Amino acid sequence: MSSKILKSVSTVGGMTLLSRISGLIRDVLFANILGDKIAADIFLVAFRIPNFFRRIFAEGAFSSAFIPVFTEYRMHQSEQESQRFLQLLLGRFGLVLLIFSLAGVLFAPAMISILAPGFLNDPEKYELTILATRITFPYLFFISLVAASTGMLNTCGRFAAPAATPVLLNICLIIAALFFVPHFAESPIALAFGVLLAGVVQLLFQYPFLRKEKLMVRPRLIAKKEDKIGNAGVKKVFNLILPAIFGVSVAQVNVLINTLLASFLVTGSISWLYYSDRLMEFPVGVFGIALSTAILPDLSRKHAEQSTGAFSGTLDWAARWVILICIPSTVGLVVLSQPMIATIYYHGDFTVNGVMMSAASLIAFSFGLTAIVMVKVLAPGFYARQNTKKPVQIGMVAVGVNILMSLVLVYPFKHVGLALATSIAAFCNAGLLYFFLRKEKVFMPGKGWALFFVKIAIAASLMGVAIWWMKSEPTQWLTMSILNRVGELSGLIVLGGGVYLVGLYLMGVDLMSMWRSKGID
Repeated sequence: MSSKILKSVSTVGGMTLLSRISGLIRDVLFANILGDKIAADIFLVAFRIPNFFRRIFAEGAFSSAFIPVFTEYRMHQSEQESQRFLQLLLGRFGLVLLIFSLAGVLFAPAMISILAPGFLNDPEKYELTILATRITFPYLFFISLVAASTGMLNTCGRFAAPAATPVLLNICLIIAALFFVPHFAESPIALAFGVLLAGVVQLLFQYPFLRKEKLMVRPRLIAKKEDKIGNAGVKKVFNLILPAIFGVSVAQVNVLINTLLASFLVTGSISWLYYSDRLMEFPVGVFGIALSTAILPDLSRKHAEQSTGAFSGTLDWAARWVILICIPSTVGLVVLSQPMIATIYYHGDFTVNGVMMSAASLIAFSFGLTAIVMVKVLAPGFYARQNTKKPVQIGMVAVGVNILMSLVLVYPFKHVGLALATSIAAFCNAGLLYFFLRKEKVFMPGKGWALFFVKIAIAASLMGVAIWWMKSEPTQWLTMSILNRVGELSGLIVLGGGVYLVGLYLMGVDLMSMWRSKGID
């Protein structure tokens, strides 16, 4: 495995870790200020809607369609042609974003009625959610342009600045929680303005890095005669974006389905799902996004070079690391679900019942962690080859599975059933992606996979037993002081990590060799 990919994964992972830590601080403040009551449900719905479209249009569909095409331009066209391509693409993409953002503000009542219909039973809650959504929705315009900048910089091998950008969102929301909320009658509205501010700040942050790479171009809508090559590239990107929207939106559609169904459940259900999902997303963000971000440009180059063996080797290497990290992470999240929720969120307006309910949904979410991260690794195997149709078909199947399982499980298990349905759909998605990559002979796993999996499972089991044996009784976590909770939780995490590493060593897993190679035997 090239040192460039290793450096990219390390850079993105490190910056994303910083982002997740700042996000954790943000969520602690949210738990204190909003708790798991009506105010929390209002803000989380208002924030989730533009965030949903951001992850689909910007970080998901745009990146997967843009990076392979831009990589081709940088490899086979002149710098002038590449800049013409960027001018037209940014002009047209920006116009689409502007129109969509204005439509979101205008049709906020309809979106709330569709995505959180349970709020219609409470007129005050419904109206406040509409107002908060109208404030947050323009965030989509700014953050989508940030994602476009990220794609450009990543293609040029610049990963640090784009990966650090999400920290600014958390900083703005922390500022809003500390300084805006005391001056507003409704805390969700104060936090909504924090979201809007974050979009502007994150976009401005990109300017010096784009300028340094000579990527600051003036957007244009109309193509000239000399723009023939660039215009063809723009059309190609938009043709790839449309199916990619469905392919990368599976996880986000599942989140919205959960929100819709949870809006009919008792107050707090949306909040419980949010807080538990945030903890489950920690390893997804730190590791899964780092891998996905780093390997897509590399896979795109290898596809352009027609290096099929190296292409498969990169996927194999990344998939092994998913198993290595996500299996023990799942065990840790399950065993430490209640201690983690209690330590991080049990303050201020967050209730004991909120701890118990959030811990239950965290366990259900955790079962799908490996599959969710594996999707982020396998999907680039299609996008790098400019094949966005197959992930669409697979995604539609996974969404159907999620809807079916949500309807089946929500009645007996309430919000926990919704989290479990998300995990089941993730395995369906990952399984089908793997099946078709194998069928098309794009990903041919290397030797030793079965033995490798057994070794990881044994080491993770030893870790889980050690943590379970040493942790305090569940009720004790609710009566401990915050310092005692933090101290014991930190000790258990260090203990678990140490036992896992020792287990890997005893199983003969050489991490350094695995890190530097395309896999292990």
